[in-house]
Amino acid sequence: MKIYLAHPINGLTYDEVFSYYNSTKDKLKKYFTIMSPMTGKEELRVETEYKAYGYESPIASNHAIIERDRWMVENSDIIFVDLINSDHVSIGCMMELAWAHQLGKHTVIALQKENIHEHAFVLEAADIRYETYEDAIEYLINLGNSIKE
Repeated sequence: MKIYLAHPINGLTYDEVFSYYNSTKDKLKKYFTIMSPMTGKEELRVETEYKAYGYESPIASNHAIIERDRWMVENSDIIFVDLINSDHVSIGCMMELAWAHQLGKHTVIALQKENIHEHAFVLEAADIRYETYEDAIEYLINLGNSIKE
């Protein structure tokens, strides 16, 4: 079973981004094969702060980012979008959630009340909404565990 992890990246440092993805991957790797926007992009660790577009790297050009992330969403069974404490809209996460919804993927979001992403499209595109990261992770672990049985 494959899961795609989505989380805002723009404006964060390498350490913040990889710390988030590595920590979440560690919680779920026993149950799922894990993909994320940062899979295979360790070479971008030289970036002091991630931006929304304009990279020179072949693996991070505007076109490469959208095509590879869409491919990973298409090839995943579950999409987990963590929007907890976002301070600005993540267009990337919204695209990933929209693709997942359109493709009929099981979509799980972590989104507290009054989050900047609280919008009818986001709420309706998600199969399940949790208001905490921890509750969403617990659900995913229980789901992954029951599928493995």
